[in-house]
Amino acid sequence: MPRLIALLLFCLALPAFAGGCPDWSQETAATRIGDLQSRIDQWDTYYHSLGQSPISDELYDQYRARLERLRACFPGSGADAGNPLASAAGPVRHPVPHTGLDKLADEEAVAAWLNGREQLWIQPKVDGVAATLVYRGGRLVQVISRGDGVQGHDWSRHIPALPVALRELAQASDLTLQGELFWRLDGHVQAQSGSLNMRSQVAGLMARQSIRAEDAAALDLFVWAWPDGPKDPGQRFARLTALGLPNTERFSQPVASLEDAARWRQHWYRSPLPFASDGVVLQQARRPPAERWQAGSSHWSAAWKYPFAKALAQVRGVDFRVGRTGRITPLVRVEPVRLDDRLVRRVSVGSLQRWEALDIQPGDQILISLAGLTIPQVDEVLQRGARDEPVTPPQASDYHALSCWQPTLGCQEQFIARLEWLAGKQGLNMPGVGAGTWRKLLEAGRLDSLDGWVGLQVDELSSIDGISERSSQQLHGAFQETRRQPFSRWARALGVPAPKQLPLGDSWAELAGRSAQRWQEEPGVGPLRARQLVAFFEHPQVRSLAVRLAEQAIEGF
Repeated sequence: MPRLIALLLFCLALPAFAGGCPDWSQETAATRIGDLQSRIDQWDTYYHSLGQSPISDELYDQYRARLERLRACFPGSGADAGNPLASAAGPVRHPVPHTGLDKLADEEAVAAWLNGREQLWIQPKVDGVAATLVYRGGRLVQVISRGDGVQGHDWSRHIPALPVALRELAQASDLTLQGELFWRLDGHVQAQSGSLNMRSQVAGLMARQSIRAEDAAALDLFVWAWPDGPKDPGQRFARLTALGLPNTERFSQPVASLEDAARWRQHWYRSPLPFASDGVVLQQARRPPAERWQAGSSHWSAAWKYPFAKALAQVRGVDFRVGRTGRITPLVRVEPVRLDDRLVRRVSVGSLQRWEALDIQPGDQILISLAGLTIPQVDEVLQRGARDEPVTPPQASDYHALSCWQPTLGCQEQFIARLEWLAGKQGLNMPGVGAGTWRKLLEAGRLDSLDGWVGLQVDELSSIDGISERSSQQLHGAFQETRRQPFSRWARALGVPAPKQLPLGDSWAELAGRSAQRWQEEPGVGPLRARQLVAFFEHPQVRSLAVRLAEQAIEGF
C-alpha cells in the first residue's frame, strides 16, 4: 500500500506552494489543477465502485484541501470543481436525502460555529459507511447506500446476513433511520491505532454481490439521524436504545462551550471505543422538518476532525546537526503542519545514511507521522521537487568522537554540542546555561576552547550583547560553582568515554596513564572501549585542555 500511494502521488506532479500561491501561469495552473482533479476523480470512482481506496482518508482529505486551495489561487483556471460523490449515485432514491457535514478546521472555527447555538450535542464521527435503513413492523426491509445523498445503491440483498440486532428491532415499529454501518472493534484507541482502513473494509463487504452471516458478524450501526423521530435529542436517543440500537445514546453528550467540545473530542480520541472514528460531530437540537432536508452540508451539524496521524509536508530546507560524538543528524525543515494537535516545523530523518537513501531535498513533498505518538518522523518521500539547488551534506569522515574541540571552521555545531553536554545534568549541571548561552559567548569572541568560560568575569560577561547585568552575575555564579564540583563530574562533563557506572577516581593523571590492558580490568570495559579511552586521553587537544584546567586549579587536574 505505501508503494501504491507513493506511485499515485508521484503521478500528480504537483509542485510545492506554501505560505501563498505558486508562481504559475494560468495555463500551467489549469494543467496542474486538472491533473490533480483527474487523480482525485479516479480515487473517488475506485472507492464508490469497488468499495476500496488506494489512499487513506486523511491523505485524501489533505489532497482535496490542496486542490481547493489551488482553485482559490487560480479562480480563472477553468477547471471544474468536481463532485466527489458523482460516481456514487445509484438507482434507488432515499426516502429522506442524506445531508452532509461542513468540516471545522480548528478551535476558532468550532467556537464560531457554537456561538449563538443552543441545545447542542456531540458524538464521535464513526468511521464506516453511511446508509439508510427502513424498518416495517420492527423488521429491516431496505438498506440503501448513501450514494450522492439523493440516490444510492440497494444493499437490501444483504439483510439476511446482517446481525439479528440490526435485522429486528426490540419493538414493532415503522421508521426510517440514517446512520453509519461500522466494523465493531474491541477497545480501539484511535490515537494509537488510527482507522485501520475500516471504512474501506465495510464498503468492500457491502459492495459484494452476496455475503455470509459470518462475513457480517462484526457489523454494527450508529444512528446519527432519525428524520421523523422525536424532536428532542435526549428522547430520540433513549427511544433508539429501547428499540435495541444503543450506540447513539451511549456516545452522545450535551455540550455548551468550546471547552466541552474539546474535552469530549480528546476523550474519544484517546479512549477505547468499539469502532474507529475520525473526529466528532456537533449537532444542534433545532433542525428543519425532514421534507426540507437536502443533499449537501446542513446548517445544524458540523464535523471537527481528529488531528492527522500522517500529514503531507512541504520541504523548505535540510540542516545537518553534528552531535558531541560526531554523529550527523539531518533535520528537515517543513512548512508548518499539524500532527496530533501540535505544530511541526522540523523533523529528524534519523541518520545521514537514511537521508542519503531517501534523498530529501528542498521542494520535495514528504509524508510524516508521530513515532510513539510524540516524535515527528519522516515516513517516505511522496514527490520530488525541481532540485535546482540540491543540498550537500557535510563529510561524515570529518566528524568523530575526537573532532572539534575548538570552534574552527565547520566545527561550531559539534563544539556547541560538547558545551551543552558539559553544562547538562550529566556533566557540571549548570542551571540556566544552554546552547543559547554558549552561542552568545562564541559570537562575542569569548569562547575559543572548551574551557574558555572558566575564567570569565562579571564585567566581561555583561559586555556581551544579549546578557544583562543581572544575567552576567548569575552566569558568573554558575561558572564559579563548577570549581566546587568533584573531579568525577568534570571528567564526565569533558566526555571521558567510560561506562556510566564506572568510578573515575580523583586524578586525571592516573586515568591518562592507564594502558588499554589496564582499562580492560575495569567492569564493563572491553577491548573496543579500552582503545577509545586510551585514544581520548592521548589526543593532543584533550591533553592541552587538561593542562589549562590544572592552571585554573580545578580539582583533580
